[in-house]
Parts: sequence; structure tokens; C-alpha cells
Amino acid sequence: MIDYVIKPLSPETHQFQVNITIHRPDPAGQVVSLPAWIPGSYMIRDFAKNIVSISAFAGEKRLDLVKLDKQTWKLPEIDGPVSLRYLVYAWDLSVRGAHLDTTHGFFNGTSVFLRVHGQEDQVCQVDITAPDGNQYAHWRVATTLPSRGAEPYGFGRYRAGNYEELIDHPVEMGEFSHASFEVAGVPHDLVITGKHYADLERICTDLKKICGQHISMFGELPRMDRYLFLVTALGDGYGGLEHRSSTSLICKRDDLPQTGMTEINEGYRQFLGLCSHEYFHLWNVKRIRPLKLMQSDLTRETHTTLLWFFEGVTSYYDDLGLLRSGRIDENSYLELLARSLSRVYRGTGRFKQSVAESSFDAWTKFYKQDENAPNAVVSYYTKGALVALVLDLLIRTETAGRLTLDQVMRALWLRYGRQDIGLGEQEIEQFIEEFTGIDLKTFFDQAVRGYDDLDLADYLDQVGVGFQLREARGALDQGGVRDVSRDKTPATAPRLVLGVATRTDGKDVVVTHVFDQGAAQLAGISAGDVLVAIDGLRVSEANMDNTINCASKGEPLEVVVFRRDELMRFDVTPLPASANICELWLKEGVDEQTLKRRHEWLNGLPGNV
Repeated sequence: MIDYVIKPLSPETHQFQVNITIHRPDPAGQVVSLPAWIPGSYMIRDFAKNIVSISAFAGEKRLDLVKLDKQTWKLPEIDGPVSLRYLVYAWDLSVRGAHLDTTHGFFNGTSVFLRVHGQEDQVCQVDITAPDGNQYAHWRVATTLPSRGAEPYGFGRYRAGNYEELIDHPVEMGEFSHASFEVAGVPHDLVITGKHYADLERICTDLKKICGQHISMFGELPRMDRYLFLVTALGDGYGGLEHRSSTSLICKRDDLPQTGMTEINEGYRQFLGLCSHEYFHLWNVKRIRPLKLMQSDLTRETHTTLLWFFEGVTSYYDDLGLLRSGRIDENSYLELLARSLSRVYRGTGRFKQSVAESSFDAWTKFYKQDENAPNAVVSYYTKGALVALVLDLLIRTETAGRLTLDQVMRALWLRYGRQDIGLGEQEIEQFIEEFTGIDLKTFFDQAVRGYDDLDLADYLDQVGVGFQLREARGALDQGGVRDVSRDKTPATAPRLVLGVATRTDGKDVVVTHVFDQGAAQLAGISAGDVLVAIDGLRVSEANMDNTINCASKGEPLEVVVFRRDELMRFDVTPLPASANICELWLKEGVDEQTLKRRHEWLNGLPGNV
């Protein structure tokens, strides 16, 4: 057994103290290290940089500790038990790291627990100790680490079967709100940290339906004693990370429903979609997972071409799960789908990077996006969800509704996820072809490894859903459900645009992105330029669009910018906005067979939980 003790030693200075006792160290010199990244977030984060100090002991004798690289240490040759003591600075308020102050503490194991090389399969005991001081007397602990004597929601001893399990149970401590519900005979807990006004009963009611929908699709819940939603409510924030029996989430406090609220507004819909996404990961990526991630080395990048499937398919089902569970209606779902598709079509990076390449290069491109990202990168989340949608509709069409992607996912769970068997890089495609009996090579070559747009309109037409791309009506236009009342209004000329994205910095309007073959790029304007004046008028966020759109088509405008500290002038001829905003709608007057296909797609597999 490896013994860990972790204590919020100094909340006011944001430091956890961690002690490790290794009862049988490697006689040749025990090696320990801290992970460089956390599963589910594919970027090197170098958690070891937050270790403030570290020392090793044999009894009371201090041992020499040699640092081998940025995250690895080696103990001297020794026969008896050894212990390590170190301080971890915790000021990363995210779902990936560790955070500690006088209001709460949170950590992922990858941020605080050293790995004992060669003993990763040993049982790990963890003593989570309360901070000193009366002001922390009411703090509690929320985690799905199995108890080894700790009372429910209490400080004390916990255990993990091995190191992989140890780092897959985030821990929250402090004063938090707590509520529970049950699905499929398994307790589900909701914990919210941070000041909020949320209706916990309402959230539990909605989450129960969403969780039940996903369980119904897969046929069963993976084996676990309970599941935990760990939510941090902030003034502004968004994010989630999946774990084997829990998820850590960050959301805006205003996105949570208040007592008496009956509708699902946009913020709450986004929160439920985030919960749906992370819960679906219980099957897809935590159990049905690439072989490469099963064997991953947390000290360096682990490349796989399959993130488009594990994140893209999950992104397809997260919002669809809201509809199938009755949380939103069909038009609300189509609005979410149209916005997701618009994010795909707005970026020309999809013509230069496939979703397989995006998956492989997540470490250096998707997670490290720069000002040129829209022109060079495609998201394996959004484009992956588009691929999943087309694959689902294709399977339904080719099998006359006999088979669906739902059934493929259930079959993957039974053959791979339940048996804890990893999938090879080509195995998913082979499995889907074998399961459905459809030759899908051309589809996968185009959708997964290719750069051309898929013929989405034809597939959606099979289920009675209309599809069109139009010009953006403004900088905030995300697409959505088609407004049929606009069909009766006279057509207007396309909006003129510079082809940039901007942000405000005080009174300055700063260019953040310059889009391929847009007017600004052709004229020489660059990301980072501060827009000073257009056509002789001072630029503001409020007047920029109107100033550009009032220009005569084909006539250049003088655009004045500051680049660094130099004043520059450019002649820019605004161009019509591209047709890259998606609108969807339920077609009327379709035949009964099409209505049946649409109903089966939107409602999914029948099942009981």
C-alpha cells in the first residue's frame, strides 16, 4: 500500500501539504513523478511546476533527492520505508488543476499525488485532513473516492485500487450546497460550491431525466457505487472534465435556475448540455476508449486520431439527450444543432485540417489556438459532432431504419467498454462497418480524413429537416431555427464586412482574428491591430458594422490602425459576408414515412431505467 496524506496547510497562501509513505521502495533508488497532463484535457500542463518544495526522509533522517527532469525525482538506494513531504501551490481555478483559498479547496490527483514508479498497481490510501482553524470547522469533503473509514462528506481516510483510480476522483472541500437523486438504483449527488441562488430540486429533477436517457440508450450504467456532479458557480466561467464516477464543472451562477423558474433559458440549457456531455463520457471515453489512451504515459503527449469520435460523438448526443429526455423541444434542439454547425462552417480551417488530424494534433493546435486558428484548425468537437450526425442519418437510411448510431454505441459498450478493451486506431471504423453491414470506407475517407464539406442537406431531408447556409446578419449571429416570417420580406444585399473578429479593450477595438481571403487580409490588416478610424469616423464597437455596411459596394474605405505604436493606413474594400451561418427547420407537408424517420431520430431507442 502507498500512503498519502493531504492537508490544506495554508489556505491563505494557497498551499496543500502532501506526505507519501512508500513502504517498499525500489532498493536501486525509487523514482517518483507528477503527471504532465490530465486525462480528458490533451495539453501538457506541467503540474510539477507548482511543487514549491520537496524533501525525503527515512525515519527522521533526511535523504538526498535527485531531480531527473522537470517532473521526476529519484531517491537514494535504501531498504526500509521512505516518506516524501512536499508543498503544492494551488491557484488554478479550473476543472483541470488544484485551487485553495479561505473559501474552499479543490484538487485533481494529477496535480497533487506523485506517482511511485513500478508500484502503480498498488492500493493507495489517502488521508484527507482538515485545515487548522475554527473558521474551517464547517468544511466538508465531496468526492467519489471509496471511503476507508471517512464518514460521508467527511475528512478522513479514503482508498483507491491503484494510481490510475487515485487520480480519477477529484476532491472538493469547503462549505457547499448538496442534493441527491437516484437513477437506475444508483445514488447521484449534486454539490455546488460558490455563492448561488440555485433551485437544487429543479436541477436534480432535470439531471435525473438526462442521466436516465443516456443510461437507457446504453442499456445500463457502468458499475459504480454513486455518481457525483461537482459544480463551481462563478460570476463568469464554463468548463467540464469527465471522471470514472464524477465530473467537475464550472458555470456562471446566473446559468443555474432560481426557485420559481419554470422555463429553461439559454444559460440553464447550456449548463444542462454541459452536464449531459460529461455524463455521456461515462461510457464514451472513460470505458469505450482508445487503446492508446489506456496505455498513455502521463509524462508526455499521447497521440490518437480518434478524439473526433470520443468527443465528437459525445457532442452530438449531449444536446440530443436534452431533447430525448424532454428537457427541451424540437425547435430548441434544432437551434442548438444549427449553432454548432455554424461554428464548423465559419472556419476555413476545415478545408486544411481533417478531424483525424485535429485529434492527433490536439496537443499543439486545438489546445494552443492562436490568432490564425480559424484559418488553420478544425474542432474535433464540433466537426466530430457533424460527422456523427451524418453517420447516424446514413446508417438509418442505408438500413431503412433498422439500425442507428444509438445501437452502434450500445454494441461498442457491450464489446469494449464493459470488458475494458481498448480500441485500435482503425478498429472503430471496422467495427461500425461489421455491425451495420454497410461499406463505409468512402464515407470515413471523406468525413474523417478528408477536407470537403459533407452533403448534410440531403441527409437532413431524409428526416424532414430543412437546411440552408446564409450570410451573418451581425457579429453576434450564431444561426438557429429559420424564421419563416423573413421569407416574405424582400431580399436585401448581403452585408458588407471587413472579415475580422474583434474585442474591446477599454475604448479600443482590437482585431483578434483576420479571416482567410477577407477584405482585411487582402489589404494587409493583421491580428493585434487597434482600429482607430474607418472612413474618417472613429471606430467603436457600436458603430463599426454600420459604418462598413454603409460603404458603396466595390469602393475602398480608408482604415486607420495602430500596429504596436505605429499609425498605419490601409485602403480596404469591404466584401459581402460569406454564407456560413446555418439555419434549420422542421419541414411541413412531408409524407408519413419521413415523419416516422424524424420521430425515430429525435426520440431515439426505447428503453426503461
